[in-house]
Amino acid sequence: MDLEAIRSALRAAGLDGWLFCDHHNRDPLAYRILGLEGGPMVTRRWFYWVPADGEPQKLAHRVEPHRLDALPGRQRHYLRWNELADSLRDMIGAPSRVAMQYSPNNDIPYVSLVDGGTIDLVRGLGHEVVSSAELVQRFEAVLGAAGLERHVRAGEKVQAIKDEAFAFLSDALGVGRSATEYDVRELILRRFAEEGLTADGEIPIVGFNDHPADPHFEPKREGTYAIGRGDTVLIDLWAREDRPDGVYYDITWCGFAGDDPPEEYRRIFEVVRDARDAALGAVRDAFATGREIHGYEVDDLCRGVVDAAGYGDAFVHRTGHSIGREVHGNGVNIDNLETRDVRRIVPGVCFSIEPGIYLPGRMAVRSEIDVFVAPDGEVVVAGPMQRDLVLL
Repeated sequence: MDLEAIRSALRAAGLDGWLFCDHHNRDPLAYRILGLEGGPMVTRRWFYWVPADGEPQKLAHRVEPHRLDALPGRQRHYLRWNELADSLRDMIGAPSRVAMQYSPNNDIPYVSLVDGGTIDLVRGLGHEVVSSAELVQRFEAVLGAAGLERHVRAGEKVQAIKDEAFAFLSDALGVGRSATEYDVRELILRRFAEEGLTADGEIPIVGFNDHPADPHFEPKREGTYAIGRGDTVLIDLWAREDRPDGVYYDITWCGFAGDDPPEEYRRIFEVVRDARDAALGAVRDAFATGREIHGYEVDDLCRGVVDAAGYGDAFVHRTGHSIGREVHGNGVNIDNLETRDVRRIVPGVCFSIEPGIYLPGRMAVRSEIDVFVAPDGEVVVAGPMQRDLVLL
């Protein structure tokens, strides 16, 4: 934990302090940000108060008195429930603006981890509870220059494996060999292992024709399609280096088994590609001109391109998600559909831009890139961006 960095961020945000708490390992963000180990014996509530100025304070139950020993600050213990409330009152002091893992209206569920009763308790002591979402992003999702390097290294391997997957299908078509969605899935997973990558047990999306009209289609041995001439193809794969600090790389490409894709398939690919590029351009323009830009704004812009082309109802998910040590990270999402993510896009974060058009029972297109805002504000897209359909 970088205590001085937390204090500095609190002061910059006009907050009096950050109140961390947990019970039964419900808030993994608290453990990661504080550098604290969880464990099976977190059976009593604990609280850790980091004021913008002054000494941190710890509150743990007498049955688990050493839960917060690794952290700096004055230690307090409670036994009875009313002692807990009294201790919190003394710890925090006068009415304050207190950051907690809370999101008004659950707008950002990734950080809305503190239960409503605990929020009631703190408010009942006279404090204003505000969302820690921007602070969480600063201390959980800002990956820095080293994170960019790990992201790029994973990307080089993932891009190569994507190319191998399409080549596998093309070769099968050329010689008349059966190649199924499940076969491609297994090829990708085998190559991940050989290249020292992991997807943490998750399965790549490989779908032909109508299958990827389900955005989270998972190829299985039963019911798998074999590639044939005239088929549409979508491959979505993501992985990170198999090390604790690995950073994910997540892309989606589309192809066609033949030389002349149907006009509608070509059309929806071009719409998706242009929407993706418009969103990326907005982020780059914002950083070039020093203007703040938020996740919901980029989603609106990307979605507007798809809407204008007449496919708005077929774009059924947010434009993008945070990327970090988890493929769906805890930073800003590019979202004003499923949630309203008002967080700023800041240097050091990584996120996907992945508009899609899904026509159930027929076909689907998604084009996904990863955007990493380098510490100096350069907006980086590692690896190639798909401009045209892959023709098999």
